[in-house]
Amino acid sequence: GLFGVPELSCPEGFQEAQDKALQESEQLVQKACSTPPGPETVVIFDQLSDGLCRVADLADFVKIAHPDFAFREAAEEACRNIGTVVEKLNTDVELCQSLRRLLANEIVMSSLDPETRYLLMLIGLDFYLISGIHLDEEKRKKAVNLNVRILDLCNEFLTGAHLPNKIDKHVLPDHIRYNFTAEGNYLQVAGLHADCPDDLVREAAYKIFLYPNAEQLRCLEELLASRNSLAQLVGYDTFAHRALQGTMAKNPETVREFLEKLSDQLSKRTQKDFEMMTKMKMKLNPHNSKLMPWDHPYYSGVLRAERYNIDPGLYCPFFSLGACMEGLNSLFSQLLGISLYAEQTQRGEVWSEDVRKLAVVHETEGLLGYIYCDFFQRPDKPHQDCHFTVRGGRLKENGEYQLPVVVLMLSLPHSSRGAPTLLSPGMMENLFHEMGHAMHSMLGRTRYQHVTGTRCPTDFAEVPSILMEYFANDYRVVNQFARHYKTGQPLPKNMVSRLCESKKVCAAADMQLQVFYAALDQIYHGKHPLKKSTTEILKETQEKFYGLPYVPNT
Repeated sequence: GLFGVPELSCPEGFQEAQDKALQESEQLVQKACSTPPGPETVVIFDQLSDGLCRVADLADFVKIAHPDFAFREAAEEACRNIGTVVEKLNTDVELCQSLRRLLANEIVMSSLDPETRYLLMLIGLDFYLISGIHLDEEKRKKAVNLNVRILDLCNEFLTGAHLPNKIDKHVLPDHIRYNFTAEGNYLQVAGLHADCPDDLVREAAYKIFLYPNAEQLRCLEELLASRNSLAQLVGYDTFAHRALQGTMAKNPETVREFLEKLSDQLSKRTQKDFEMMTKMKMKLNPHNSKLMPWDHPYYSGVLRAERYNIDPGLYCPFFSLGACMEGLNSLFSQLLGISLYAEQTQRGEVWSEDVRKLAVVHETEGLLGYIYCDFFQRPDKPHQDCHFTVRGGRLKENGEYQLPVVVLMLSLPHSSRGAPTLLSPGMMENLFHEMGHAMHSMLGRTRYQHVTGTRCPTDFAEVPSILMEYFANDYRVVNQFARHYKTGQPLPKNMVSRLCESKKVCAAADMQLQVFYAALDQIYHGKHPLKKSTTEILKETQEKFYGLPYVPNT
């Protein structure tokens, strides 16, 4: 069965796994409600979370990654059904009362360790925030309905954001039409064409793809208003206050202060970056050299390439997948005393024959968990690099540790005749990034699975993975593993230096763009009613936090 779960040797097994989890959850709910307040209540809550997550997390992965449609469909159904049960549990008054009794018992609370108290805070937040369990019957119903409406609006907005825009082909000059998909008399613009060398193509794509859509704007405004209503209904000033509860940043005021300070520190450097891009644009397009938002990604890439000549083709032969995995193994061994071992899989355990299973073993603590590496492209597989928790680690009742299981998903090309799989510098960095998440899952050996590994405050979740990117850009690390796959020659030091230096080109302007996105997000989820339309707010925020002009009708 998938991941060694016997029921999942066929799609129908999801029903069986789900029924078993739901049966166990019913028994645990009864147990939680009848147990006197104490540490045991916390263990029961975590068992409840673990039983449902073990099916839901696994199904979450299978529904997007399994090559067999029947498996994907069965997993999708299991996700929906477990989601419904979780929503019911979040509004279960008796379950909430049992938590309240525990939180109100000062003697018990003072004897609990920080991890247990943190877990209780998170579970309490779920009850209060998601379902307004502390409200009267009528308001509670309203909270549940708002949650459902918000989920629908999120899906609607995200789907709408990817839809192409159509335009009469005669509006565009002849010589650029071939860049877009033709449909009768229309051209379809399905993205920003950010890497296209033709300024006019990028400008047309930007103005057409981002042209205002009344349905999308209505959807966004209703989504923001609904989020605000829900936050206020359960006792928060704004949705931003609610979303930042339990994070390192703590509240919107801290975030705003951070973004403003960062923006001030960046502004001179960002201006320098924009001046460099403008010069480059003037050189390549003297008739129209004003720097616009559609130029930033393209010209920063041109500057990088011109200044440091980091053609991926020069680097790929030194970054074979085998060499990169050896590099990670050696790094983890030196830093953490950990080794990665390839394990033989059982029949039906993996969903594609090119998936590899790694055991993560510590020199004194032994086996820490498993990483399934789903690294290669295949039809219907999403093109995204990500880390999935399939099973969280926790201390079981019998004193054994439940080992964590994760999947790392990349989209690498298959090896070709005579050459292994070769990674571009970007792919190599992504591999290190995702491995950072996997190690976080392996090393975060918490007592409770509800707070294990990457199930941590959202603003901490990327710290281990970004730390790994620094290792991927350090000569002392790269020098240990980057070898030409044919000759065994190490990557020359000046090539590593060029690669590392190239990362700094236009880094201020790139970060300034992220600051603008973050500031906009904070305002949208701040005080309501918003004083202006979402587009007017976008225009103002772009002018204050970005520095490239807002383009009318986008």
